[in-house]
Amino acid sequence: MSVPVKVEVQQLPHGKGLPLPAYQSADAAGLDLLAAVPDAAPVTLEPGRNALLPTGLIIALPRGYEAQVRPRSGLAARHGVTVLNAPGTIDADYRGEVSVLLINHGNAPFTIRRGERIAQIVIAPVMQVELVRVTALPATDRGSGGFGSTGR
Repeated sequence: MSVPVKVEVQQLPHGKGLPLPAYQSADAAGLDLLAAVPDAAPVTLEPGRNALLPTGLIIALPRGYEAQVRPRSGLAARHGVTVLNAPGTIDADYRGEVSVLLINHGNAPFTIRRGERIAQIVIAPVMQVELVRVTALPATDRGSGGFGSTGR
């Protein structure tokens, strides 16, 4: 087992009272993000519509790490609700609120209430690269075959 990476989290006033994101199983990769919408003002996503939802959290990722906001499979499978810009990337130097851009691809309105698990966040190491301009690249067996070129 690896040593956990410490990530500082600040809860904004509209996130107070909500639990911090948590892993839902021992080997889970993502921590569940909760909707920090007001109790009295749930958000209803009509079919085909999207909304930017607050989590009430600001995070300080260590240098060399990123966070990805990803859909929750249950919301997508049962309701057609997913993260529109999946995965959404949070850089280590970002200090704004973590928000989730959800879209309803389903056929029925979907209401998001305070504290509902709306997405997951995965923290991962990042490797920055140095791009080197060349006039030609080495050949491969695959070549320039793109979408669907290796099978169905």
